[in-house]
Amino acid sequence: MTILVTGSAGFIGANFVLDWLAAHDEPVISLDKLTYAGNRKNLASLDDDARHLFVQGDIGDDALVSRLLNEHQPRAIINFAAESHVDRSIHGPEDFIQTNIVGTFRLLESVRAHWSSLPAQQQAEFRFLHVSTDEVYGSLAPHAHAFTETHKYEPNSPYSASKAASDHLVRAYHHTYGLPVLTTNCSNNYGPYHFPEKLIPLSIHNALNGKPLPIYGDGQQIRDWLYVKDHCSAIRRVLEGGKPGETYNVGGWNEKANIDVVHTLCDILDQERPRLDGQSYRTQITFVKDRPGHDRRYAIDASRLERELGWRPAETFETGIRKTVHWYLNNQDWVNNVTSGSYREWVGKQYA
Repeated sequence: MTILVTGSAGFIGANFVLDWLAAHDEPVISLDKLTYAGNRKNLASLDDDARHLFVQGDIGDDALVSRLLNEHQPRAIINFAAESHVDRSIHGPEDFIQTNIVGTFRLLESVRAHWSSLPAQQQAEFRFLHVSTDEVYGSLAPHAHAFTETHKYEPNSPYSASKAASDHLVRAYHHTYGLPVLTTNCSNNYGPYHFPEKLIPLSIHNALNGKPLPIYGDGQQIRDWLYVKDHCSAIRRVLEGGKPGETYNVGGWNEKANIDVVHTLCDILDQERPRLDGQSYRTQITFVKDRPGHDRRYAIDASRLERELGWRPAETFETGIRKTVHWYLNNQDWVNNVTSGSYREWVGKQYA
């Protein structure tokens, strides 16, 4: 038995592969294009592990994907491959259209052709699990109920629109062709191996380097925060017990305003790595112009996942964020390797 994981060198994908092989002997075929956010070193600990095969390639490469499917006969595909940063989608939406929509389409076509050729028993047991985001649902009013699986799609950025389109394609391939798909829509992830362009790793990195901690607008944008390893455990549970054709929302039950998240990070760093001048890292907080179309609030109602599959997150925000800070403090070589000149140019442009 084997699984194929796309986007396996990215933040969530790498955590999933590492956690999978820590708990299972079932081999993993990793496929990743290795764009700026895909880091081969995220999986370096598996270099000598016979259960893991890494392949650099694009989910839109029909010939490559078909070859991998035919050679390894995976029982499941877990699709993490995506362009995922809203800010980058605002500046350059085409990459998001190509990867998230066209790439998902081509992957589905390759998988459908392979699945159609399988014996009936293998067809019934096969799964295609598509990992998506809560951003497809749009923005919530301050006191509105959290997103459920039946909430209508109202994406507000090129990123979320491209993910919404990919979700619709996955759903259509189930209803039209019978492909046994599963979809998960998760809230904001945080944890180890998070590329430092997102709020939490960016704030940790800038704080330690004496740089401003940029906060969009008034900092009161609210997100539901999910520790990445909890997300991975939820995906494993959905893969194991989810009903084909269904969607499962994955959340951390941790709604926090962005400014409160950064305050928490500063307070932990004040304890763990105090500034030499004795001041708090909070003094580095800088408010910058809000990004266009910034959604005000996201929140996930993950009660279906708990009710039907018995999953709840193991970490609170307080335990997960402290583990995250400790990981970054202990892995500064990894951070230094990914924060290249091109990264610095991007941050300078975005938060000028």
